[in-house]
Amino acid sequence: MTRYGIKDNQVRAFNKMIRVSTQKLNLVCAMVRGLPVGRAIDVLKFSKKRVAGEVLKTLMSAIANAEHNKSLPVDSLFIKEIWCGKALTMKRIMPGPRGSARPILKPFSNLTIVLESGVVSKNKKTKEEQ
Repeated sequence: MTRYGIKDNQVRAFNKMIRVSTQKLNLVCAMVRGLPVGRAIDVLKFSKKRVAGEVLKTLMSAIANAEHNKSLPVDSLFIKEIWCGKALTMKRIMPGPRGSARPILKPFSNLTIVLESGVVSKNKKTKEEQ
């Protein structure tokens, strides 16, 4: 039985309203896309990007969902899909010269991670293999 397009051997987790642009968040998502869960945790822990902590928190939530909700083995989990999207943008104004104003845009992002239990496909090459 599938619900919302999620199979029985898949779980997902969301993180909404992350205070970072989608472009910066997508850089971190690309680092872990397609990796096994253990390797992805290591990559995120040692990343210098500020948003890597939020991605790690969401990944740990997805792992907990797999363990408790669907009783999937953690050893065989890998990141099937990971994507980010735009949320709202806070608009602020900074005073400019001679009474003018400059806009400041503060974007927020949403993050979705889908984990799957099974064998990792060998389509994705890591940077060491390239």
